Amino acid sequence: MEIAPMLAKAVPDVPEPDSVKGGLRYEPKWDGFRGIVTVDGDDVEIGSRGAKPLTRYFPELVAAFRTQFGGRDHPVVLDGEVVLRSGEPGNERLDWEALSQRIHPAESRITKLSVETPAQFVAFDLLAADGAGLTDLPFDERRARLEALAADLEDPLFVTRTTLDVDLAREWLTTFEGAGLDGVVAKPRTRPYEPGKRSMLKVKHHRTADVVAIGYRIHKSGTGVGSLLVGLYGDDGELRQVGGVSAFSDKRRVQLVDELESVVLRDADGRPVTGDGERSRFSSGRDTSFVRLQPSVVLEVRYDQMEGARFRHTVQFERWRPDRDARSCGFEQLEVPAAYDLRDVLD
Repeated sequence: MEIAPMLAKAVPDVPEPDSVKGGLRYEPKWDGFRGIVTVDGDDVEIGSRGAKPLTRYFPELVAAFRTQFGGRDHPVVLDGEVVLRSGEPGNERLDWEALSQRIHPAESRITKLSVETPAQFVAFDLLAADGAGLTDLPFDERRARLEALAADLEDPLFVTRTTLDVDLAREWLTTFEGAGLDGVVAKPRTRPYEPGKRSMLKVKHHRTADVVAIGYRIHKSGTGVGSLLVGLYGDDGELRQVGGVSAFSDKRRVQLVDELESVVLRDADGRPVTGDGERSRFSSGRDTSFVRLQPSVVLEVRYDQMEGARFRHTVQFERWRPDRDARSCGFEQLEVPAAYDLRDVLD
């Protein structure tokens, strides 16, 4: 059974429950791979938002679904998130980097990582069970059926927590970040499941940082700046790349080339000096080269969270900061959320 996932629209703040007809139910926003799981007899399929199924990459989850849901007369279809936790007991958190490493072409590597860094699945909706499709039912009823179906679930399968208390949801937005979660989702209680539509609301963290422009990539069209590469100075005085800024308009991309012309690094013949960007399995086959810049231009960017020493997602340009000295742009300016044990979120 192929069902496109229902999506969420970004909003700046956790909305009041009466802001949507029928009210809202709130959940933590998990930071992993979205997956719609179909268990039909002993057959398990983990679909993704993209065209590539996730099934082969997570054999330990396939085995768990088969053990806990297999052998039924009718298919079970769950919507949820594939996540991966790491850390010592009492200090666990979501680990996006380890999760991303699980997408690997080699079968031997997949098998090895399924043991060394096993994943978990957090269910947050039930789309089919007991011979009936449930997508036309209101969310509150689907949630009740999910809780009944999953009453005896065991690790690595979980059901996300939920609340009708908006103040508690706002508390989650702050505290759960320390466990690696990246926001709160608000779901209309009386709406059906609407595949492909942005019927839910999501709230993520909004922060700003002053960073140094260290290079830019040419847009895939061949004209203008496609993305700005940015960095921060570490305690050792080294400038480290921490992410990229993109989503510029056609007009703005061309303007940026002119604005950055004076700080482009050039060789003895006056030609721009280029560098080769960081590669991953997700960038294989792509041109990752960039034009290097003198580390003197500072810009303010908007971001949501960090993953290690890098911005977790692409950041947004806010403004140039000609008043800032590039050497003053270090990691110490970044807000560090208080640690929170992931196990307390899953339980």
